[in-house]
Amino acid sequence: MTQQAQNFDVLIIGGGPGGYVAALRAAQLKLRTALVERESLGGICLNWGCIPTKALLHSADTLRRIRHAGAQGITVSEPQVDFGKVMARSRQVSSRLNKGVTHLLKKAGVTVFMGSAALQPGKQVQVTDAKGQQQSLQARNVIVATGARARELPMLPFDGDRVWGYREALAAKALPKSLVVVGAGAIGMEFASFYATLGTQVTVVEAAERVLPASDAEVSAFVQQAMAKDGIQFLTGAKLVDGKVQTDGVVLNVEQGRKVQSLQAERVLVAVGLVGNSEQLGLEHTRVALDKGLIAVQDWGATAEPGIYAIGDITGAPMLAHKASHEGIACVEHIAGLRKDAQHHVPIPACVYSHPQSASVGLTEVQAREQAKDVRVGKFPLEGNGKAIAIDEASGFIKTVFDAATGELLGAHLVGPEATELVHGYTLAATLETTEAELMETIFPHPTLSEAMHEAVLAAYGRALHI
Repeated sequence: MTQQAQNFDVLIIGGGPGGYVAALRAAQLKLRTALVERESLGGICLNWGCIPTKALLHSADTLRRIRHAGAQGITVSEPQVDFGKVMARSRQVSSRLNKGVTHLLKKAGVTVFMGSAALQPGKQVQVTDAKGQQQSLQARNVIVATGARARELPMLPFDGDRVWGYREALAAKALPKSLVVVGAGAIGMEFASFYATLGTQVTVVEAAERVLPASDAEVSAFVQQAMAKDGIQFLTGAKLVDGKVQTDGVVLNVEQGRKVQSLQAERVLVAVGLVGNSEQLGLEHTRVALDKGLIAVQDWGATAEPGIYAIGDITGAPMLAHKASHEGIACVEHIAGLRKDAQHHVPIPACVYSHPQSASVGLTEVQAREQAKDVRVGKFPLEGNGKAIAIDEASGFIKTVFDAATGELLGAHLVGPEATELVHGYTLAATLETTEAELMETIFPHPTLSEAMHEAVLAAYGRALHI
């Protein structure tokens, strides 16, 4: 039975990193705020994506360091992996953060409704809980932050056993002896790195001509070469022709060039992109426009329906948690009247947490050359960095791309230890519209990996010192 509608200034559909952060900011601004989440607060990122995968990769990194401890004069016996405990710790990390988000929302005074939301005429939202009970909510402004889910292949639908999406890869009961990963984007490469480190024979199949096709070409080549040394087999420029699930595994036929080869594995992980969660939201009751399942938005997340906004993955690429959070804050501040002019889009960093790590912000070298008349490119190898050598992590490089005429930092690309922790330095520089002159004058602490960032800037102008 539908109850009388409750009224809010802002109602957010989806409690992921875009939605819950938007709710917290709205509460800070004294707006009456409601958040509707159908599964788990924190969304896919916290529960089945960003966070638990990093917990798994941390375990893999720890194992790798133990195996190489002998090079540092530390003798250890062959480490034993308790796969169940590795996976359980990943779930515990997510559970802890889920409770943290729940506490933050309660502390902020956000009213949380657990259930599925559907828009009704007049910006009413009907919420249906797990028991089928319904209630109606009214809001002056609605923010859709429903995120995205793993894309399935018609020939290999997820079955929870032999054919995995990221959820199944994060909840495996036992370590597979063999795994084929279809897709060499960030998700595919991270899981390939994790499972290979623990002992699984991993083969990666990618339709594009190189892994991490959105990354700078030199970074892609370096990552593939490094991971191949760890025993991972790569088939690039390869098309999946068909797949068949059998009682003891999966058989895939892959076409590479004019040759078709058969791959057999215990499990297959499909990581071929994401699909927006735009179904059953009641968008047909609005003027909100969809493009291939994604919500079309303008500045501040505004849709074609006044008072209805959308943020995060549901609005398209890049589908990144930090982008969603940033958009959520900006959208709420616009609703509150704090941001009124045209939106100024800021640089968005991208990170891949496989081994080796890679990260970037801005344009690749190819993109920069296509858009700028003249560019200056600097590249500095980590083997010229004292800290990298000291910690036995001297494999990798940092690359910068500048506009030769203005000194604008067009792009930066890092591959190697802690690349994901370092990229924010370049992101900050790009956001502040810093030129090469200010970056050259900036003092980087010694001895740190960050000194290589400085050298990569110097290298673009023929001034690198340690190579």
